[in-house]
Amino acid sequence: MSKIRFKALSETLNRKPIEVNENTKRSLLFGENVFDETSMRQYLTKEAYIGVMSAIGKGTKIDRKIADQVSAAMKEWALSKGVTHYTHWFQPLTGATAEKHDAFFETIGGGLAIEKFGGGQLVQQEPDASSFPNGGIRNTFEARGYTAWDPTSPAFIYGTTLCIPTIFISYTGEALDYKTPLLRALHAVDEAATNVCKYFDKNVKKVTSSLGWEQEYFLIDKALAASRPDIILTGRTLVGHSPAKGQQLDDHYFGSIPSRALNFMRDLETECMLLGIPVKTRHNEVAPNQFELAPIYEESNLAVDHNSLLMDVMGKVGSRHNFKVLFHEKPFAGINGSGKHNNWSLATDTGVNLLGPGKTPMSNLQFLTFFINTIKAVNDNEELLRASIASASNDHRLGANEAPPAIISVFIGEQLTGVLNELEGVTNGKLSPQEKTDLKLNVVGKIPDVLLDNTDRNRTSPFAFTGNKFEFRAVGSTANCANPMTILNTIVAKQLKDFKIEVDALIEKKDLKKDEAIFNVLREYIKKSKNILFEGNGYGDAWEKEAKKRKLSNNKTTPDALKIKIADKSIKLFEEMGVMSKVEAEARYEIEIEEYTMHIQIESRTLGDLAGNHIVPTAIKYQNSLIKNVTGLKEIFGKDYKKYAEEQLQLITKISEHIEGLHSKIDDMLDARKKANKIEDIEKKAAAYCNKVKPYFDEIRYHCDKLELMVDDELWPLTKYREILFTR
Repeated sequence: MSKIRFKALSETLNRKPIEVNENTKRSLLFGENVFDETSMRQYLTKEAYIGVMSAIGKGTKIDRKIADQVSAAMKEWALSKGVTHYTHWFQPLTGATAEKHDAFFETIGGGLAIEKFGGGQLVQQEPDASSFPNGGIRNTFEARGYTAWDPTSPAFIYGTTLCIPTIFISYTGEALDYKTPLLRALHAVDEAATNVCKYFDKNVKKVTSSLGWEQEYFLIDKALAASRPDIILTGRTLVGHSPAKGQQLDDHYFGSIPSRALNFMRDLETECMLLGIPVKTRHNEVAPNQFELAPIYEESNLAVDHNSLLMDVMGKVGSRHNFKVLFHEKPFAGINGSGKHNNWSLATDTGVNLLGPGKTPMSNLQFLTFFINTIKAVNDNEELLRASIASASNDHRLGANEAPPAIISVFIGEQLTGVLNELEGVTNGKLSPQEKTDLKLNVVGKIPDVLLDNTDRNRTSPFAFTGNKFEFRAVGSTANCANPMTILNTIVAKQLKDFKIEVDALIEKKDLKKDEAIFNVLREYIKKSKNILFEGNGYGDAWEKEAKKRKLSNNKTTPDALKIKIADKSIKLFEEMGVMSKVEAEARYEIEIEEYTMHIQIESRTLGDLAGNHIVPTAIKYQNSLIKNVTGLKEIFGKDYKKYAEEQLQLITKISEHIEGLHSKIDDMLDARKKANKIEDIEKKAAAYCNKVKPYFDEIRYHCDKLELMVDDELWPLTKYREILFTR
């Protein structure tokens, strides 16, 4: 079998590229460039290994002596692989990853130099961080920001650089990144869930939040993408008429993967294996040139890091294959956009999935406890959960008959709904021995059989139970998973904390048995959470009306959705659970609302440039050629020329109408933008861009797309949908 020489991102190292053939086992490559447990066992002293593993498993602090040993081992490991630099790799509030590279190289005088990397350099760095979003936490002249090592996410080699995952905080200690609040939320849910698990198994010492993301994306020829200023500047097409063939035939979905895309995927998967990203699934998605990949589930913090890293790697690998990877939620009008489904669950250190049913009534009571508490958490915080996925780009996708609506609801399936209805009928108070037996055997005991045939999904549901996990389907494809995972784990942690307080109170005050107290509290939760449960079509107008009756929020735009993040209720939640201070929460709100405004502003300026400087001149040029043609016909046919020039004259008139319409709408949009720019209040400014500027986008696009169908194809200045979407 012929060999394929695979050039990894590490091809610039002073060693031969990795040789891979069709039979190479991915397991042999997995984690090769990760300072994981295997590497630590090889390079660390026993003392250092125990210290790091204790920090990972128990959250204990690593002292300076251990840090020095770890840094020395990391350096030795990295140098053995040809690495020259190291960086603290972090996730600022830009939505991208960040890094500042420093060489191991250091002079020691006398014309000599050494490779140096100490514990202090491992544990903490001080980047000049004044230009990162901070939401008013720091003044521009206060540039100090600190990155601090996160030992729970292993260091890895990317190119010729040792990357050390870190948190990013201000000089005064406030979080300036996505990772810090996520780690706090994961600690909160661990503590709350572990305490609840003690009702069922006193051996449980830790509960871990797990995440399995599904990343959707488009692969576009790099040269064609470069010909579209809107794609380059905004990540999506602002104009473009739908092609005759789009996704109507569903022939792309799960179809044979095009060879060029498959080569990209193979290359990407090998890179992922080296970096320890456990990608497993790949397939064609619904839209032309749209694809999806998904990994094996991981601990949530590591999964978030891996998804952020993956998106960076995809861009580099795509470029190597002459592709532009588009992550925008709606890069093309008229066809499906992309999401990033977040599959979430909780697992104990004893190996139990808390959202997976068991074989015994007791294990199923535990399942129901976490299942119902999660539903209750979503019911009480649905508006906050909606805010966690809010962005200018995701606004295009939510509710567009391809993704869940902006109304948050929970789908659990007909059979589990029946189980909850039966559980709701539990007698309020003490249970007789017969009632306990009937309840455990007839309701709780039959859950595995119920779930056996309950594997279908409601694709219109934003938050659906899918057998042993909840799938948060409304997350956008460009999103950092940390944002929704921070909110979800926080609200579940709060709910589990309240649940334990209520159960303990019933046991103490009403002298109820543990099971009786649990059943009684769950019964009340089912009653209080019915509004959030919905099994029907989330796209229908009927659901929107019904949701309004249920008093569920329907925040269709980001400015409306984000307001809940700084409501007193939310601030109190964040502070109680130790996830964010009021200052941090308000800063994030300011950053996100300003990011929305800037996003719409950039799109507005790009659209104005495209329409005014590209499309209108082209339309006029083509119109002039038509006028010249009509003039020639008049010279030939005299007074009868109209009989031969009727279509040209109509086309000239229509082009003039659309040109006039474009000029008018562009001017109106510019006026609206100027007015919005004068507004100092960030909320009012975002609202102005949302409600006064953005509506002109569709009106301008209408005229542009009509002109695309009229103007000579050879003259049209922009690559068309049919070329972008069907170039393999």
